[in-house]
Amino acid sequence: MSKKNILITGGTSGIGLGIAQHLGSLGHYIIIADINLAEATLAVKQLHNQGIGALAIELDVTSLKDVADLPNNLQPLTVDVLINNAGVQHVSKLEDFPPEKWQLLINIMLVAPAMLSQALLPNMRKLNYGRIINIGSVHSVVASPFKSAYVAAKHGLLGFSKTLALETGNCDVTVNTLCPAYVKTPLVENQIAAQAIENGISEQEVIDKIMLAPMPKKAFIGIDELAATAAFLLTSAAKNITAQALMIDGGWTAR
Repeated sequence: MSKKNILITGGTSGIGLGIAQHLGSLGHYIIIADINLAEATLAVKQLHNQGIGALAIELDVTSLKDVADLPNNLQPLTVDVLINNAGVQHVSKLEDFPPEKWQLLINIMLVAPAMLSQALLPNMRKLNYGRIINIGSVHSVVASPFKSAYVAAKHGLLGFSKTLALETGNCDVTVNTLCPAYVKTPLVENQIAAQAIENGISEQEVIDKIMLAPMPKKAFIGIDELAATAAFLLTSAAKNITAQALMIDGGWTAR
């Protein structure tokens, strides 16, 4: 397929960087958007070293002004594919959950994808091509204790994706949500200790009894699996795959 300009939020490490590397290796141009420009620049340097065309930009996805100004700030580049990947986590029972942290998780993982889509959708319509890929979670469809803000944001993201998919049915724009079970990223690594404290169990028990126990496959999801799925969604063969929650969960949600 022709080369696309792909903007990935939170693409400096983990899932975002892995998707950037894979899509970049297929010849697409990558825009890494992150609140930390230094980290975004380091990620882009890594991509350049791999022969991938890429650009680093500073973007606070919780700033309505930053998001609204994005199309103008990117000129003459336009965005063909938006991957809403930026995410944070906080593990706590609701009684102890800092309200400002609860709001932050909603802003980053629900409000920001909606506002970024709003900013970039007009050009996708103009070109009659666009792909919006939201990085959801198995927690877009099921819940776990001590993650009220994260689960609420990911459930909301799924509803938003379906609604926008209905609104873009009249053009070659699709909106889908990748919903993986646990992926071994820094975000998940940081959860293990917090989950151990909240549940009163060891870190190994968190992995075995909380993270992998619901999965018939009993394995962490690979970043390469998410990257390859995203690559397929870019193709014309996926033009009628929209409004979908693509469960990459080792069978978790079959129960």
